[in-house]
Amino acid sequence: MRDVAVIGIGETAFGELWDKSFRDLGIEAGLLAIEDSGITAQDLDAIYVGNMSAGKFIDQEHVSALVADYSGLADQHLPTVRIEGGGACGAIAILQARMAIASGQHDIVIVGGAEKMTDVSDARAGEILSATADQEWESVFGATFAGLYAMMARRHMYEHGTTREQMAQVAVKNHKNGALNPNAQFQREITLDTVLKSGWVAEPLTVFDSAPLSDGAAAVVLCAMDRARKFTDTPIRILGSGQASDFLALHDRRDLTTMDATVVAGKRAFHAASLTPEHVKVAEVHDNFTISEIMAIEDLRFVKKGLGGMATEEGETALNAKVSVNTSGGLKARGQPVGAVGIAQAVEVVRQLRGEAGKRQVQNAEVGLTHTLGGTGATAVVHLFGRAN
Repeated sequence: MRDVAVIGIGETAFGELWDKSFRDLGIEAGLLAIEDSGITAQDLDAIYVGNMSAGKFIDQEHVSALVADYSGLADQHLPTVRIEGGGACGAIAILQARMAIASGQHDIVIVGGAEKMTDVSDARAGEILSATADQEWESVFGATFAGLYAMMARRHMYEHGTTREQMAQVAVKNHKNGALNPNAQFQREITLDTVLKSGWVAEPLTVFDSAPLSDGAAAVVLCAMDRARKFTDTPIRILGSGQASDFLALHDRRDLTTMDATVVAGKRAFHAASLTPEHVKVAEVHDNFTISEIMAIEDLRFVKKGLGGMATEEGETALNAKVSVNTSGGLKARGQPVGAVGIAQAVEVVRQLRGEAGKRQVQNAEVGLTHTLGGTGATAVVHLFGRAN
């Protein structure tokens, strides 16, 4: 199996982008990644697209062929693949593209992710997101996406003593990082009081405990490592990857305060890379709600189980602390166009490892991690990235 590197990255701004279509966003991110990589369109062997629900958000299916068409690549007749895995679809697309290159099937692949979420009402968008939970046993009885995460939050508070203030600190930290990211949806710092006094979404989670609805796209160019230096002096190698699944419905899970899919995916990625959590200096983890980040840093073994809230409160996950978590602002501040999430996380980690993150640069970052969830954690994907020797 061949080693695989990221040789190009690109992303759009995230936010309520009324003047741009799904097609516009996907093409913008893809062209930025191709330009950054130094390849030409003729070098591409395949296109992988992460997209959760274009059929419901914009009434468009068959989006992988659409992306090739509107990128001017239709006459190359490239194989195009769309990946769906809830919020993890972009991360799964990277994993599938990596395996295609590692196997020798392809040499150079572009992986893009996009979502246009604001073309429908907030209520409709909430319904679409809730469709990633169990329709028969949860959604049909009125359980919302936020409500299911609120159950996990409340149980975490009960079992581990996590407080609302500790969850709110996740939002404060990520908005502080997002204020340094020119592509973030929210580029303004907030206070602890702002989070605690904002309106309920599903108690104990407030509006400011929740990631926004977003439009946006991101893309990466992957290349076989033995060809990467032909195009760039700073290839970033994918060191290891892991994917795992769990029960879809919360009532079937072993423990509401642990996402077993994250635990297993993380262990698989670290084993593949022959690394431990102590090697990671920068991590982009799934924080669609503040409790998600707290559980993620525990399940990835950055801190002991039950201490995620305390670690956040004590600044262990702040910029240039023990492990710098969500330097981009995360889903909470950078934004959450679900199809683009896993790829945008990879874009941020690659920037950090290249030393191109500007005011949010993590010092001496040599290994970075991305962690992406589908639904309420029934799917989890973890990638480890490192500087190529």
